[in-house]
Amino acid sequence: MKKKMAPDDKAIAPGSTIGVIGGGQLGRMTALAAARLGYRCHVYCPEADSPAFHVAQATVAAYEDEAALARFAEAVDVVTFEFENIPAETVRILSQHVPVRPNWRALETAQDRLVEKSFFNSLDIATAPWRPVLDRAGLGRAVAELGRPCVLKTARFGYDGKGQVKIEETTDLDQAWAGMGGQPAILEGFVDFEREVSVVVARGLDGNAACFDVVENRHRHHILDVTIAPAPIPHRLAGQAQDVARRTAHALELVGLLAVEMFIGKDGRLLVNEMAPRPHNSGHWTIDACLTDQFEQLVRAVCGLPLGCPERHSDAVMTNLIGEEVNQWLPLLAQKGARLHLYGKSEVRAGRKMGHVTRLRPRSDNMTNH
Repeated sequence: MKKKMAPDDKAIAPGSTIGVIGGGQLGRMTALAAARLGYRCHVYCPEADSPAFHVAQATVAAYEDEAALARFAEAVDVVTFEFENIPAETVRILSQHVPVRPNWRALETAQDRLVEKSFFNSLDIATAPWRPVLDRAGLGRAVAELGRPCVLKTARFGYDGKGQVKIEETTDLDQAWAGMGGQPAILEGFVDFEREVSVVVARGLDGNAACFDVVENRHRHHILDVTIAPAPIPHRLAGQAQDVARRTAHALELVGLLAVEMFIGKDGRLLVNEMAPRPHNSGHWTIDACLTDQFEQLVRAVCGLPLGCPERHSDAVMTNLIGEEVNQWLPLLAQKGARLHLYGKSEVRAGRKMGHVTRLRPRSDNMTNH
C-alpha cells in the first residue's frame, strides 16, 4: 500500500523515521541528534561502511536505482540530505513519495556556482566579480576582463579545493582549462580578504529563522582547519552577515539548514563566497557550545518542530582532525577542556576529515545579535 504523504504544514511526530541522503559524518551526527529527540534515521548511500551506518538503519544502493529509492521513500516519513551533489532525478523520484526538505530549488542553486552567483546577485548580495567560462576562448576573455590573479573553478562538484586552480601571472591558460576537463566553469576575481567567516541559519516550516553566531574560518591546504566562535568582528558586520543568511534562506523558501560562507575584504566589505543547504563543518562547534546545535536544528526544521534557541553558552575553537592527526585521539581525550568527536572512518587518508576537537572558553562579551 502506498504511504500517504504527510501534509506540508504538519509536524512529524517523534517515533517517525527521517531519511538521510548521504552516509558521511554529517549524516552520522544528524542521526545522533535525531535519536535524542526520539526519531529514527534511515541512511541512503552507495558506499558501504559509511560513518552514518554505525548509528542508523542503512540502504546501500546507487542514487540512480529507482526501485531502491522508491523502497527507501516508503520506509521514511521525510527526507533530508547531508551533501548537495545529488542527481536531480534522485530528488524527483523521492519527492513523488515523501516530503524532501530542503526543497529542490535550494539544492539546484547550491549545486552550480554559476546559478549560485547569479542568485546572490539577484538579491543584491555582493560577491567577488565573476564570469562564466564555457570554453578556452571564453577563459581568455574572462581573464582579460577580471585580471590576474583570479581563480578558475568547475561550475559543479567542487569542494575542499578540488576542481579549482589559481591563475597567476605565469599560469598557462591552456593547462588551466585542460584541468577543468572540458566542464563548464566560473572565473572569480581574486579577493584580498582580511578573514573568512560563515553563518549557519535554520529555517522552519513556519518560516521562522534562527541564526547561530558568525564564526571565523581558517583553512590549511584548502581544507577547513580551525573555526573560531564568535568571529572577532564588529557587531555591525556580524549583523550584516546574519541578515544575508536569513535573506538567502527566505528567498529559497528553505526548510532545513543553510550555511553561507563569506569574505570580509580589507576594505571592510562583506562578499558572499558560497552556500551549502545542509549541516556544515564550520557549525560543528555548536554541538558543545550552544543551547541547540546545528544538527538538532536540522531535525527540528525538517520535522516541522519549533526551532531551538541557537544562543552560545561558551566561546569555542573547533579544530578538524585531518588524516593522521586523528592518531592523537588518546592525548586529546586527556586534555582538559577538549571535546573530542571521531567519525568512525575505517581508513585514514591524507586530506580526509577523521574527526574534530572543540575547546571551550567562558563566553565573552563579543556577542552578535540573534
